[in-house]
Amino acid sequence: MTYEGIEDLIGALKGIVNEKGEIIEPKGFCQLLDPLVYTSVFHADPEVVSACQWLIWEGARVLGVYPASIQEIYAAKGGGDCQGATVLAINLRGLAYDAARAVIRAAKMNRSGNFIFEVARSEIGYTYQSPAEYATVVMAAALREGYQGPLFLQGDHFQIEARAYQEDRETEIEKLKALITMAVRAGFYNIDIDASTLVDLTQPTLREQQRPNFEVTALLIAFIRGIQPEGIAISIGGEIGGIGGKNSTEEDLRAFLDGLRGKLENISPDLIGLSKVSVQTGTTHGGVVLPNGTVAKVKLDFDTLRRLSEIAKEEYGLAGAVQHGASTLPAEAFHYFPGTDTVEVHLATKFQNMIYDDPDFPSELKDEIYAYLKEEFVAEWKNGQTEEQFIYKTRKKGFGPFKKQIWDLPLSVRKGISRRLEEKFNFLFHELRATDTYDMVAARVAPVYVARAMPESLKKLVN
Repeated sequence: MTYEGIEDLIGALKGIVNEKGEIIEPKGFCQLLDPLVYTSVFHADPEVVSACQWLIWEGARVLGVYPASIQEIYAAKGGGDCQGATVLAINLRGLAYDAARAVIRAAKMNRSGNFIFEVARSEIGYTYQSPAEYATVVMAAALREGYQGPLFLQGDHFQIEARAYQEDRETEIEKLKALITMAVRAGFYNIDIDASTLVDLTQPTLREQQRPNFEVTALLIAFIRGIQPEGIAISIGGEIGGIGGKNSTEEDLRAFLDGLRGKLENISPDLIGLSKVSVQTGTTHGGVVLPNGTVAKVKLDFDTLRRLSEIAKEEYGLAGAVQHGASTLPAEAFHYFPGTDTVEVHLATKFQNMIYDDPDFPSELKDEIYAYLKEEFVAEWKNGQTEEQFIYKTRKKGFGPFKKQIWDLPLSVRKGISRRLEEKFNFLFHELRATDTYDMVAARVAPVYVARAMPESLKKLVN
């Protein structure tokens, strides 16, 4: 169900929202969440979308769900506290509302507070999910499942595009600043800066190789600190090596963090820096796809991951190292991460694959999506690449153009997919030792509610 316009929306809110825009009947409001979130995603009128987004933001405030920064938890980790658990960072490319509800159900069942919902700069484009939409969907999912407490939304791989940077440095930096601003306004109080694309391996010393990385990272840290809401210290991550490239070393890590520390001190001695750092230890985003469409087994260097986490914590006070591209690791690998003090594990492709490959996902829709990909992205079909390899690498780009068809799948289909996703999230919470962390997280992350003005279109009709 979708609301056709503001008048239709206001009619549904009678007795639930008063003339001041205050939610006075929380139970009734929760019963409106499904059509509210659907309208917020698919309505063509920006005024209607804005009204639905504001209502869900206000509903979250009233019902005790608050977008938050994980900075306090990571600062404690850097000081030797809050040890033992690895945070699960989840990218939802498709079926976002149902998938987010599955995450929340698994988190509640395991009393976990150690989880992050994130979206990458690239994903925003090909999944057709703006930060405001993604935040709205996730908050609505939390409300729908009766969750209360901090909700961590993260800008993942907010990445400098190297070619664009070389052509016009200022324009590319301004683009990233605009994206960060948009995300922070939407409630993303955790931002991962990725300027590792600028690392110049032709330079003679490690410091000079990392210089463009730490200089741009420092600039963006200062920018984020200048726009973060009052009372919130945004958790900021950095990155030292491209995922899929050579493995990171202790020397790489120190060159980056020492250079960054010096730049931040020059900007302001009191500036809060990074809370974590992403490293490369053997994974590739999406995995290495074999000609038959299966993914090659990955050998992850856990010893390097452990050592880099130790250095990040003991020498620089960070929470530890972050592992990207973990989706295609074998199931038996995940229990090693907490033992290596890995602060976060990022997963995206696994959940994408589970949706496409689910036994309930309609074969007719999948065929339609694959036909679209072969026509629209034929230029990306590399010489020698099999059809299976091409489809595996490009099918993430089907989620945007076919978003409505996927959201509109029959309830029975969505429930089946959601149930199997929930089982996977439950498994990951256990393997990452993120169970029974809710009280610890809630105790350290105080609610800070950021007020938003009621949209004029809604205000005129409520008064």
